[in-house]
Amino acid sequence: MTDPLCIVATGLATVATHRLVEFVKDYIKKETVDAIVVGQPTTMSGQPSESMRYITPGINRLKKELPGIRIIFWDERFTSVLAHRSMLDSGMKKTDRQNKAIVDEISATIILNDYLQSKSYNQ
Repeated sequence: MTDPLCIVATGLATVATHRLVEFVKDYIKKETVDAIVVGQPTTMSGQPSESMRYITPGINRLKKELPGIRIIFWDERFTSVLAHRSMLDSGMKKTDRQNKAIVDEISATIILNDYLQSKSYNQ
């Protein structure tokens, strides 16, 4: 999620895929949401990776359930590597660095920050 001025992204929560739509709907009831930025796994050549076949059905369901919310795909290349580097730099314990939920939350924050920075440069 981001602050009201869309300057800084912060981690929200890691949610199981089968709970995603319910979680987002509940969140939207409490908070103003302009768009949802989704990490798009791509190959080094910029083509969608094989992982997209697992992501697309969930995103299509989200689009169907939330027709008024824009869903924006954003390149997620190297975000896991950056998340691990951030965890190491912050002195996080090894057991925490191995927690996929924490890595995913940090990666999502990096993706949203990248998106927000691109918007500020293009204005």
